[in-house]
Amino acid sequence: MKILFLGSSRFSQIVLQKLIDHNQNIVFVITQPDSPKGRGYKMTPTIVKEFALEKGIRVECYDRVKNHIEEIKNIDYDLAVVASFSQILPQEFLDIKLALNVHPSLLPKYRGPSPIQSAILNGDKTSGVTIMKVVKALDSGDIVKQQTYDIAELYYLDAEEGLATLGGELLLEAIDDLEKNQIKFVKQNDEEATYTRKFTSEDGKLNFNASAKEVVSRIRALSENVGCFIEVENMKIKVLKAETVSLDNIKPCQIADRRKQFLIGCQDGAVEIKTCVAPSGKTMSGRDFLNGQMKILGKDVLC
Repeated sequence: MKILFLGSSRFSQIVLQKLIDHNQNIVFVITQPDSPKGRGYKMTPTIVKEFALEKGIRVECYDRVKNHIEEIKNIDYDLAVVASFSQILPQEFLDIKLALNVHPSLLPKYRGPSPIQSAILNGDKTSGVTIMKVVKALDSGDIVKQQTYDIAELYYLDAEEGLATLGGELLLEAIDDLEKNQIKFVKQNDEEATYTRKFTSEDGKLNFNASAKEVVSRIRALSENVGCFIEVENMKIKVLKAETVSLDNIKPCQIADRRKQFLIGCQDGAVEIKTCVAPSGKTMSGRDFLNGQMKILGKDVLC
């Protein structure tokens, strides 16, 4: 079966790798255009473009698929596979051939652009992957395959890798069913649908007027992609890793007067900052950061 692959992110690349590892015939890849990144704003290709070119697969970068329908009609393919492509596909594209999407949630829960982050942020212990038929309405197509996945205690990147790997495996099963004419489509219950949104840098500001679990869930969900931070004594400190700690006699947003642990009070205990990035840009343990910043002990972070 000849496959047209559409994807742009690390999640997409892992799914594509799984297909290639199992000798699927990827005839063409469509990804997002190069974009400026880094301090020098150097034009940088997507990870999917780099990977596909390394594998000798033809790649095109389309900012809007709807502007390239005639070109796509000239591609010889049997099935389109979509994984974290970051575009709403037009009906003109969907009318060409069947398209299957790899979505990292148990649809209809967590439709939209940030299903993994949203599940972790909400404290879910399990998530999952859905293989579905792509339709014009956002993530609302019929379900082909679905399986749960344990995300308890995982940070975003580990959860993304695990879900993408599972997604690739389920996709291979769906392709096998399609080749055997055994594929089945099950309608979603739209009344149970929930929707996610894109997170911004402001979502990374940590507010300790919450439970310790909620704060740590935010760090697990956003520290590796959006970025999490605290502000104290005119310093902005990035937070990378943290754990909940049982601690009495500390008010929310207060840094504990302890030199061996970077502890910040919450509504029900405290959060220990295990790894952070100092204003200088150096990554270090929370304890090492405190050794050079004793002035913040007992102070309140901005919440």
